[in-house]
Amino acid sequence: MNGLIGKKIGMTSIFEEDGRNIACTVIEMGPCVVTQVKTQESDNYDAIQLGFVDAKEKNTSRAMQGHFKKAKTTPKRKVVEFRDFDIVEKSVGEEIKVDEVFEEGDIINAIGTSKGKGFQGVVKRHGFGGVNDATHGQHNRQRAPGSIGAASYPAKVFKGMRMAGRDGGTRVKIQNLEVMKIFPEQNLILVKGAVPGHKGAYVILEK
Repeated sequence: MNGLIGKKIGMTSIFEEDGRNIACTVIEMGPCVVTQVKTQESDNYDAIQLGFVDAKEKNTSRAMQGHFKKAKTTPKRKVVEFRDFDIVEKSVGEEIKVDEVFEEGDIINAIGTSKGKGFQGVVKRHGFGGVNDATHGQHNRQRAPGSIGAASYPAKVFKGMRMAGRDGGTRVKIQNLEVMKIFPEQNLILVKGAVPGHKGAYVILEK
């Protein structure tokens, strides 16, 4: 599966030919450096490992420093592996740019870490409706979770019950997004719709 590592820049909008205003996410895609090529002979599967954004050597472990030196490149902050990558002519140490992988009109998937929202109640976290009524003796129950179990049987709360807790900050995959525009000179790509993560967050695009 082809893909690249990028960094979310922000949101913008573009106009289509019929006059519709389309909200898009701006992502800085690469250039990514090939840090390792895995084959059936050496690793029992085909894959390509890409690195993105230079990192300080003092913040890189000794093992990874040796890994990057073997690839003849500087240490990288983000390293991701893509299986069955189609661009097989690339060797270790070479760069892959956005226009080599994606084209305008491609349908892609975006993977990122969603924004952390802290401790949230059931209405925001799970979309509960509350009691929706302040009459008939209800007091401060509009956003309450309601019953969480039965009585003496089973005398416990089942695992997986949707309750209040930490929301966000998890790996999210958004499928079937469309590539609207590509700017190879600036290494930018415009993706229709929203992409998980905050501004500056790392994003993986695959097709």
